[in-house]
Amino acid sequence: MITRWWRNNLERLQLQLAKQDALFPLAVLGCAAGVLSGLVIVAFRLLVEESQAAFFPGGESENFEGLGWQARMLLPLAGGVILIAMFRWGGKGIHVLGVARVMERMAYHQGYLKLRGLLLQFFGAAAAIIGGFSVGREGPHVYLGAAGSSLMGQWLNVPNNTIRTLVGCGTAAGIAASFNTPLAGVIFALEVVMLEYTLASFLPVILAAASATLVSIAVFGNAPAFDVSIMGLSDLSDVFFILLLGIAAGVLSAGFIHMVQMIAHHSRVLRHWQRLLLAALTASLFGLLLPQVMGIGYDTVDQALTGSIGLSLLALLVIGKLVATSACIGLGIPGGMIGPALFIGAMLGSLFSQLSAQAGIHVDPGFFALLGMGAMMGASLQAPLAALVAMMELTYSPGIIMPGMVVVVIASLTSSELFGKESLFISMLKASGMDYSSSPVHVALRGMGVAGAMNKSFVRSDAIIDQNQAAAVLEARPVWILINGEESPAALLRAVDLASYIDREDEGGDDGKGTIDLMDIPGKRLEIHSVHIRATLLEAREILDRSSLQALYVQRQTAPGIHHIYGILTREMIESAYQ
Repeated sequence: MITRWWRNNLERLQLQLAKQDALFPLAVLGCAAGVLSGLVIVAFRLLVEESQAAFFPGGESENFEGLGWQARMLLPLAGGVILIAMFRWGGKGIHVLGVARVMERMAYHQGYLKLRGLLLQFFGAAAAIIGGFSVGREGPHVYLGAAGSSLMGQWLNVPNNTIRTLVGCGTAAGIAASFNTPLAGVIFALEVVMLEYTLASFLPVILAAASATLVSIAVFGNAPAFDVSIMGLSDLSDVFFILLLGIAAGVLSAGFIHMVQMIAHHSRVLRHWQRLLLAALTASLFGLLLPQVMGIGYDTVDQALTGSIGLSLLALLVIGKLVATSACIGLGIPGGMIGPALFIGAMLGSLFSQLSAQAGIHVDPGFFALLGMGAMMGASLQAPLAALVAMMELTYSPGIIMPGMVVVVIASLTSSELFGKESLFISMLKASGMDYSSSPVHVALRGMGVAGAMNKSFVRSDAIIDQNQAAAVLEARPVWILINGEESPAALLRAVDLASYIDREDEGGDDGKGTIDLMDIPGKRLEIHSVHIRATLLEAREILDRSSLQALYVQRQTAPGIHHIYGILTREMIESAYQ
């Protein structure tokens, strides 16, 4: 009894979620996705931070500088061995993770992510960060949130358009839980991963970001990720240096993207374990020469925000972090790229503040460092709005908005228009041999399920029927007649064609006892194919394009060998739903 109740209610939920206006169930799922993502991300952070605190001097996570040179060299090698073993025996062909993987699964696999990928990202990114590889935690957070939410949707058997929304919820939760920046998480999910701004996507994503932030605050407190004072533009003379900072960040972002592309492309000739070993050797070398670039590096970012790093070291850290991160990411280390972009931006901004001081213009080093962080994030990820919102949430200062707009836009334009660079995520996908494309039509069709556009006014009938059976078929006034074949429906006929045929036969004096062949009477019959009820309209259109058909029947297997048909979907219905 309970099982039947669950199945009936779950089926009603699935049909409701296929529509774009199912706000309440989407809101509930968004909250659940946020809480689940927050718990997974908290577990990941505890694993990394507690492991580092137990091993590093003074119990401080990220205190790589406090380790001896032998430990700094051995840590990346140990992490590399762990990663090689994990991907060798557990990867099963999965090599790309993080935000890039989420985007690829959204573009071509309806947001379906696997438990294997979640486990690889969880333990692989932890090994990479603890081992001192120059990667961030935000990309893994995004993947963990997206994968957890996707798996929840798959367990509930929700339609594919809802799976995509849940992946967006997990993405927002990942960014929100990283910095306690829920609004930046929402914007990042919509701007980078989902590529749509609708009420049906906004509402659950907002709730997911808020839920994940609350989970993070409950464990780690409400302290900001960076200790930044309230700041804003103090003098118009600062604008000149802000413009220069934007251009420099754009140039540096283009160089960052190009280096990741180049390393990823040229290393494809190597086996995956060879690439990981090369990355470990590179990280080991940096551990010996420049330990500040090891790991996430937010302790060094805090020093840059207070202006306590010298000019020459700042310049060295900008170049060192760029090269170290490009090598790690390009060679396949399962870490994030957002954190390193923020690190490079902070060093660059602090560098500019010291250069402006030498020119006689004194500015808050934290102000320029924060602007550099936003500029590098916006330009490298091609997510200017998310970068701007993150700057505002990190400082709680409305005064950062105007200079932030200037520096983020200039940096993004410099990277994309002057150097023709796409985002780090897309560049990484293409360099790894995978393509990525999206269009407004595809985005819209992916956001709707077939159950939300199908016509449920149909009846099933055998091909050969008599006049009485024909009258019974038309009694319910259906729009469509689904003609049965030997094993599955064979064709689709408009009910009006059968009605017209019967009327002509009656006018001709037929006695009503003859048989009618629905495959032979005058009328337009459409060849038909099946589509699963969980599919999106884009999947349905792709089936029609591949098979050169005009219609589909929407079905789901309810028992071995038994399929329940829910409705009819034609190419015209798909176009009408999109328009």
